[in-house]
Amino acid sequence: MPLVSLLEIPAAEKKIFQRRLLSWFARRKRDLPWRRTKDPYRIWLSEIMLQQTRVAAVIPYYERFLAKFPTVHALARAKTETVLRHWAGLGYYSRARNLQRAAKEIAARHAGVFPREYQQALALTGIGRYTAAAVLSIAYEEPLAVLDGNVARVVARIGALRGDVRAPTVWRSLEDEAQDLLAQKTPGDWNQAMMELGATICTPKSPRCGECPVSRWCRAQKLGIAAEIPDARRKRATVKVTLAAAVLVDPMGQTFLLRHLDGEGDLFSRLWQFPALESSARAAFDLARHLRKRFGVTPEGAITPLKTARHAVTFRDIRVQPFLIHVARLPVLRGARSVPLHQLGDLPVSNLTRKIADAALQVAGKVH
Repeated sequence: MPLVSLLEIPAAEKKIFQRRLLSWFARRKRDLPWRRTKDPYRIWLSEIMLQQTRVAAVIPYYERFLAKFPTVHALARAKTETVLRHWAGLGYYSRARNLQRAAKEIAARHAGVFPREYQQALALTGIGRYTAAAVLSIAYEEPLAVLDGNVARVVARIGALRGDVRAPTVWRSLEDEAQDLLAQKTPGDWNQAMMELGATICTPKSPRCGECPVSRWCRAQKLGIAAEIPDARRKRATVKVTLAAAVLVDPMGQTFLLRHLDGEGDLFSRLWQFPALESSARAAFDLARHLRKRFGVTPEGAITPLKTARHAVTFRDIRVQPFLIHVARLPVLRGARSVPLHQLGDLPVSNLTRKIADAALQVAGKVH
């Protein structure tokens, strides 16, 4: 049900609350590359990369990506495969595809400049309410409050809200409360301050209330229940997936890659991958039969098992048993390609595929 009077901060004290938080942010904020700019393209890129990804992991990707695609136009003109190659390893590859689609829309409809108007921003591919508010407030100082997991946790603790903050009606009420708290004259700094507070002080576990600049207004802290709020979300049950993967190598040291085979494209993010299929305890037998039936490939000599690779994607726990298989010639198939095994990293491939290739190179040696 909708929240009523969630935050009990008197109007006369709201300005003090805002000054305390903004002053803390000015002194304690982390020095992050996207905080040194007002360029909406760079801010937008950082927000997309930071979705479900740690800050420390994002920084090197962010800097390399901008070196290759310094403007919206550069990103819009690039080949999708090149974009994916520079995203490879960051995960959640639909973000990269949507980012480029939106860049093309911005180039075509907005002269290469991220739109200032909220509804126009929302109309872009891959842009939701949070991302639109973040970019417009930080780049253009539009008075729009953001609400992500960190901000929702801060607001819920201030109001001592129990329950599932992700429930649609509750989330919308939290958006309203965040908007009401917003420092209208400095919305960019305010939003970043709220996010920083949630990321570094008002953390999911063991919040450091003694270091919080606005703890005097926090009902959860006063009640001694800050660590219990918000309620933990129910996680989807983990699904275990076992795959057998074939690293085919011909006499020239070439290997065989394809895209989206047998329903496993979601596991490999529709990037280049080795042939793979879900398997049982008879992985080598299943794989050999699959290669003969699907590609007309017969192994030359023994099928060599490689180091098992493990990978986690959302709710899936993936275990891959790869096999090194020498063949007289690689299959010729539309939508597939052959590359030197040691140059596989030059293509857009998932971390899982990289792990398999590394295991193969350890056994086969670097093929020249």
